[in-house]
Amino acid sequence: MGLPLRKVAPSTVTSVLDEAAAARATVVISGHVQPDADALGSTLALAEGLRRRGARVLPTFPEPFVLPASLGWLPGADALVPSSEVPSSPEVFVSLDAASPGRLGELAALLETAGTAVVLDHHASNPGFGDVSLIDPVAPATVTLVAGVLDGLGVLVDRQIATCLYAGLAADTGSFRFGSTRPETHELAARLLSTGIDHADISRRLFDSAPFGWLGLLSVVAGRAVLEPQVGAGLVWTWSSVAEAAEHGLPGEQLEALVDVVRATQEADVACVLKGQDDGSWSVSLRSRGVTDVSRVAMALGGGGHRAAAGYTSWLDREATVAELRARLTER
Repeated sequence: MGLPLRKVAPSTVTSVLDEAAAARATVVISGHVQPDADALGSTLALAEGLRRRGARVLPTFPEPFVLPASLGWLPGADALVPSSEVPSSPEVFVSLDAASPGRLGELAALLETAGTAVVLDHHASNPGFGDVSLIDPVAPATVTLVAGVLDGLGVLVDRQIATCLYAGLAADTGSFRFGSTRPETHELAARLLSTGIDHADISRRLFDSAPFGWLGLLSVVAGRAVLEPQVGAGLVWTWSSVAEAAEHGLPGEQLEALVDVVRATQEADVACVLKGQDDGSWSVSLRSRGVTDVSRVAMALGGGGHRAAAGYTSWLDREATVAELRARLTER
């Protein structure tokens, strides 16, 4: 199956949203469950842009939703509404940064009940869904697609919107270190910086701020890491859980940063962190240094993502989950 690439032109998405704004229609916007900076930044930036154009905008996220402390400072975050308060049949529903309908939780129903369902995403594993889909796996972040739509709508990208866009751009490019970074990525960053955003503060909040308990958790999790150089092009893995994070006085969201530490292991092409959830499942994060396409591994196990960063959910026990991963990584 080939990868979807721009199912429609950006101008088509702009046209749909322009008509909705002109009609002062109700537009529900959501990113994926457990949103990261790209999903939240995209949602808040597009919501503000459409609000300025006259639409009745309801930004929301699937349950269970707890605004991460590391992202709660983004402009417009206080305007988020619970998913239970959005209409069941809005004129327009916009899905942002969700690689599949399942990543939208209970809000996936709006793909069918909304007058028009619009999808903007940059995940290579996205199968293509919604009535109007702009899916570009070459884009380094969904915020880049949102920036283009806002330009098409004639919305001024000021400091407020630029802060949301820059947060998503910096996060999904790993501060512009990942291979998805392109010349136009830096051009957009320069444009956002020109609005006067405090990029140093944004980066500090995203990458360099954590409670003291994070050090204790990190030491425990890093200490139990296992290196298996014979698996595929090399595998390093470790595990933690929401319950263990709580023992260190941390919310479960702090587990997300673990894989970016483990991925530094030079002897392994693939880094994996298993994050135990309260419902008994394991949320599995995968990162590749370049040899292995972890999106294909994740898709085979029911998830998705990008070549260098992907994930999935396992309901097996920990050892069985790792065994299943080993088998996929050693397949020819």
